[in-house]
Amino acid sequence: MADVSPNLRESPADPDLSGRQFDDFRLLRRLARGAMAEVYLAEQGSLRRQVAVKVLKSDLAKDESYVKRFHNEAHAAASLVQANIVQIYAVGCADGVHYIAQEYVQGQNLREWMSRRGPPELALAVKIMRQVAAALQKAAERGIIHRDIKPENIMIARTGEVKVADFGLARQTGDAANAALTQIGITMGTPLYMSPEQVEGRPLDPRSDLYSFGVTCYQMLAGDTPFRGESALAIAVQHLKTQPERLENLRTDLPPALCRIVHKLLAKNPQGRYENARELLHDLRMLQLPGDESWEDIEELPAEERETLATISLATQHLAAVMQSASMPIIRRRYYLLMAAGTILGFAAGGLLAWETKKPLLAIHRDGVSVPRQNSAEDQYDMARMHSRDREAWLKSVEKYFPKNLEYGLRARKELALYYLQNGRDNEAYLLFEELAESPEPQHRAFGLAGTFFVLSKDGDYDEALNALAELGPLRKELEVEPRMLPLVQVALTEVRKQRGQETALQWEEWQKTLQPEDTEN
Repeated sequence: MADVSPNLRESPADPDLSGRQFDDFRLLRRLARGAMAEVYLAEQGSLRRQVAVKVLKSDLAKDESYVKRFHNEAHAAASLVQANIVQIYAVGCADGVHYIAQEYVQGQNLREWMSRRGPPELALAVKIMRQVAAALQKAAERGIIHRDIKPENIMIARTGEVKVADFGLARQTGDAANAALTQIGITMGTPLYMSPEQVEGRPLDPRSDLYSFGVTCYQMLAGDTPFRGESALAIAVQHLKTQPERLENLRTDLPPALCRIVHKLLAKNPQGRYENARELLHDLRMLQLPGDESWEDIEELPAEERETLATISLATQHLAAVMQSASMPIIRRRYYLLMAAGTILGFAAGGLLAWETKKPLLAIHRDGVSVPRQNSAEDQYDMARMHSRDREAWLKSVEKYFPKNLEYGLRARKELALYYLQNGRDNEAYLLFEELAESPEPQHRAFGLAGTFFVLSKDGDYDEALNALAELGPLRKELEVEPRMLPLVQVALTEVRKQRGQETALQWEEWQKTLQPEDTEN
């Protein structure tokens, strides 16, 4: 909980419990009040740490249904262990007082932060969005719907961490018993942030939280919620019927891609939103922001989520390289064929050696790092995505250990191409992109053509780049399955059009249409 001290009115029914001892927790001072509970700063004696203790209001504690809901919150949140979710330490009842001890977040909630400072700067706003999306992803994976995502429940710590709090309305999907409890006496969610299906009382899934988060993001960026009204009913009707004003009309400085993300979250029909928070995280990572380069410092994403962070800044980095210096000419196809032949011969020799010795074949990094063999191609690939220091060796090991598994071999090859591109090894990246461009599978071919188009345009070989673009044209839909490549294509299009003018105008217009999301709302 945040370190806040709003103006609190004393009432006989809710005496200040500061100084009381509940089991291992001594209440120090009251921080805030909510509809169901009051929150105190407390000290946990056994561990000598400060915690936040949420105490169920005394009048509600007399109703068994509210007590069940209160404990349901603790059980729901306790199962969520993630850096961007307020952690639950204990739940109990002492002297007839029901309480939850949880992580104490020194800072403010997002509403308080905005009321004092106004809308956050773009980079900070996106960082907040990423961290909340990571929390929602974790909750969805556990089958838990928060049901009350709003600025008051998004805590901003002094350290810069963002944490989602208050799972008081949370319940697991398909949990009929808890669903019944949440219908008793307390409005489900906050009208300003309710999803259309929540307003209508229809069954919910994690996409409902994404809508509420979309309203929160809109408010954070625009300075106000998308819908206002004199009553909860008036606001609810707007959630059902009214389209919000486009963000780009209110904030012309916002990246169009960010505006599209927010409005996709606000789709009336759940099918028009992101399928899950993982997809949202991907698009947020793909955003190109000025000065947003320290991606490795983003701690809100779990390790397995970071494997594509490097590609976020690729387009910006390479465009800068194009503008500032002449690129080294790329050695063309004959050299690549020789390289490929040498690689194949090397793999074959290594395979024969392994066959003769009956020992596992080790993938050797150029710095001499050996990579252990995993149980399956999928495991080998997953481990490769998690290793940043020896990424090249791990990615190469997928095909070395599991040459018959074409699916994960191709996945590893794609990651390796992007790894080379990130590290300025354009010749090696181009070789892999060319191989993928020859694939009979449209998706892999689109990936390869997009990569060759980017590298060729970066190298100034605009004739070859336009040839790759012409081949890529019919595969635009397939490329949408590879969203990491779209920013590279956009940068390349900008550079080629600048150099060739109207020669690429038609391709440019077609691609711009393709890169606009389709309206999937009903």
